[in-house]
Amino acid sequence: MTEKAYLQKLEEHKGIILKVVNLYADDLEDRKDLYQEIVFQSWSAYERFEGNAKFSTWLYRISLNVALTFLNKSKKATKIKENTNQDISFEPQELSERADFLYRAIKQLAEIDRSIIMLHLDGFDNSEISEMTGLSKTNTNVKLHRIKQQLTTIINGK
Repeated sequence: MTEKAYLQKLEEHKGIILKVVNLYADDLEDRKDLYQEIVFQSWSAYERFEGNAKFSTWLYRISLNVALTFLNKSKKATKIKENTNQDISFEPQELSERADFLYRAIKQLAEIDRSIIMLHLDGFDNSEISEMTGLSKTNTNVKLHRIKQQLTTIINGK
């Protein structure tokens, strides 16, 4: 698979990376670093992408793994060195007031719970979420139910 094909797919699915970045990094510099690290890691893994799963599923899995690793590192990830003329730079995403409120509520959840609810909100079914997170389907179902209860509590201020 070519670099051009990768960049085209990346551009089509850029929203996935932006969602993950907004949920797992708080300040602008961390968001930029995380975004670039996800792009770098996905490019590094792209030659092994066989197309057995949808590109969006594959990219979510990489993005979530990189974000969770990023959070656990004490030092910042190194920035990607661009070797193309394509623009893959991070652009902060403007959120509506309601979306910002939801992001703030989701950020109060545990790291894995953020991943699960984000995937659910993006329309992935529980089997796909289970596959992407490495959890059993039963565990995913239970966690999703509890996450929804937690979010209701957070949002209602109880």
